[in-house]
Amino acid sequence: MLWVDHVRSPLGALTIVAADDALCALAFPVARSRMLARIRSRFPGVVLKRRRDPNGYATRVHEYFSGDLNALNGITVDCGGTSFEEQVWKALRTISPGTTMTYRRLAEIVRRPRAVRAVGLANARNPVCLIIPCHRIIGSDGHLSGYGGGLWRKRWLLGHEGATSSFLSLS
Repeated sequence: MLWVDHVRSPLGALTIVAADDALCALAFPVARSRMLARIRSRFPGVVLKRRRDPNGYATRVHEYFSGDLNALNGITVDCGGTSFEEQVWKALRTISPGTTMTYRRLAEIVRRPRAVRAVGLANARNPVCLIIPCHRIIGSDGHLSGYGGGLWRKRWLLGHEGATSSFLSLS
């Protein structure tokens, strides 16, 4: 059995899917159906049951949107990725709020400097937005690129975290 809840945010309602001991998914509405398909694939026959604020995750998401940019730190995740994806996701969690990193730099950090596209794909497959902050990754030219929740959400999140760059003023 996995627990499901929805949490309101300035960017739309997020869907939370949690096990008793870890967060399995966190998705914006635009990615909800893909996220649920992935959960059902990972956990065949799973029963999804509604539970308010499982493991306090909804509270922590609210705290993040209320300005506590470190509220999401330390949340245990169970993402079910490949070894490489897990390595990329772990590296993503080291990027501090208000900072950005390029896909190329992330590839270097995971010691696969030629795997920029693979890093981008792992970033795109991130099942727990915000907790694994894939929104902090930008293109090598300094521009926003690729975000499953939509570039407007990525821009908003980076602004919320205090990132300073010319891409934040673009519409």
